[in-house]
Amino acid sequence: MSTLIVAAAAFFGFIIAYFTYGRWLSNRIFVLDAHAKVPSQELRDDIDFVPTKKSVVFGHHFTSIAGTGPIVGPAIAVFWGWLPALLWVVFGAIFIGAVHDFASLVISLRNRGQTVGQIAGRMISPRVKILFLVVLFFALTIVLGVFGLVIANIFKLYPGSVLPVWISLPIAMIVGLRTFKHGGSLLWFSIFALVIVFVCIYLGAYYFPIEISFGNPVIIWTIALLIYCFFASVLPVWLLLQPRDYVNSHLLVVALVLISAGLFVASISGQANLSETAPMITSAERLPAKTPPLLPFLCITIACGAISGFHCLVSSGTSSKQLGNETEARFVGYGAMLLEGGLAVIVILACCAGLGMGIPGTDGSILTGSAAWESKYAAASWGAFGLKHQLEAFVQGGANFLLTIGIPEKMGVGIIAVLVACFAATTLDTATRLQRYVIQELGIAFRVKPVANKYVATSIAVFCGGAVAMLPTDKGPGTGGMILWPLFGATNQLLAGLAFMVAVFYLWRRNKPIWFAVFPMLLMIILPAWALLWQIFSPDSVFYEEGQNQWVLISFAAGILALQFWMVAEALLAWKKARGVLEEALPVLTKSPVNAGRGRSC
Repeated sequence: MSTLIVAAAAFFGFIIAYFTYGRWLSNRIFVLDAHAKVPSQELRDDIDFVPTKKSVVFGHHFTSIAGTGPIVGPAIAVFWGWLPALLWVVFGAIFIGAVHDFASLVISLRNRGQTVGQIAGRMISPRVKILFLVVLFFALTIVLGVFGLVIANIFKLYPGSVLPVWISLPIAMIVGLRTFKHGGSLLWFSIFALVIVFVCIYLGAYYFPIEISFGNPVIIWTIALLIYCFFASVLPVWLLLQPRDYVNSHLLVVALVLISAGLFVASISGQANLSETAPMITSAERLPAKTPPLLPFLCITIACGAISGFHCLVSSGTSSKQLGNETEARFVGYGAMLLEGGLAVIVILACCAGLGMGIPGTDGSILTGSAAWESKYAAASWGAFGLKHQLEAFVQGGANFLLTIGIPEKMGVGIIAVLVACFAATTLDTATRLQRYVIQELGIAFRVKPVANKYVATSIAVFCGGAVAMLPTDKGPGTGGMILWPLFGATNQLLAGLAFMVAVFYLWRRNKPIWFAVFPMLLMIILPAWALLWQIFSPDSVFYEEGQNQWVLISFAAGILALQFWMVAEALLAWKKARGVLEEALPVLTKSPVNAGRGRSC
């Protein structure tokens, strides 16, 4: 029963938060206005700026922010015990993550869909804009390189996931084209597409697993994914990103319902017992060798699911350009983050109680209870608990939940593997589009006109991401990209702190309350810096493990820290002069938006 009680309490808390704290932010702090101009209407071009139904924007936004973050992070964090991970996810999502996403979305809506980096230049200082864009460039380069490798590894580990993931692309384009050009309900087309995806999951699991038998499969899949990302970035959002993400959002909802139903049955029947499987708080002597300290690394390890700086890029980079009404920002910005927190809770329970239901041991026997959890976690060192172990912990635990409601293990593994791969792919293609915006803005700022072209900017984004993914090590090419994974969490959380800084300045200039945002801002500035300094100077850091390219990691970390300190210094210099003084207004639009009034809204 402990598993069910924990899940119910967490989800109940998220629902209460949406209708209380979320409503207070909407009505009292940001005062959302149904009659306010929104970028999707004011700058409509039917490519990036497209007025869209809130359910579709929610699907795009949620699947873009989710990715593998709320899966990989909690799968690692339960090393410290399930209670610290659970508390950080629940309270972090409600009071930090959802506030961060919502504020970024609203502020961008009120600034013609500009990204947080652009807005920072007017809210704080012009130099901050350049610094922010440089930080974003490095952060998104890491995202493209690392997430490309993550999906490629999923395809290698679970070849049955390849068919349904790739088949979803042409299906999504057909759905998007049919709906945009001819109207009609996107819901029914999406449900039909979802049925096809589930049929392909079955075919992939039992009949058509696709394996690459030549060369290096990880490199081949990574290149294929980056080529896909190029086209996804330059195509109109209604043609691929929106319908694909909308279909994927239904896939997640169905998967969450199935896993939750399995969790309920397993808990009621006594098969899944959280308190008897994994430690609530892991004692120091039981922690694996060289495990970093709980603070600050719990808050860095679990990013997506509690608070993630990448979300401010999605909120201000794509979602703000699609919302048709300002009042829909709470549903999309605040609500999607809470649902992601719910996904992270499910992952924590799957990696603890789910694993305890039974996994194969090294000798072929079936391990259950604490023995199953310890075989996966206690027997592994911190550095050795790699991507394969992280994915397996969730896939095996989640498949055990599905088994209790009659879904065969092979099909259950297929469903969850496709779930992980699809969400990683939506993060990857959205990150490519966001990186294209960042590179274009840098091209304009430094007056390099060719870089402002979207095709050139996208090519640079894909090339840089691919270069990071293909960094060689002693294990061969295509393995070095993962050495930047230790930097991803800290850089990601640093972005959240900087986005909070922009939100605080926005409110401070309007004499609005800032207390609810100041503490999260300080937390997300101090914790990432603390983590990066620990990684640079501690001999127990993964930076210094054998086979790591120490100078690459140290150089990236030092550069990111320097940019952070510079931006904080700029903010402190501007603070006193900003109180009650509105930022410079945006220039008046001199011509009507291109294609205004053409096409249909999705």
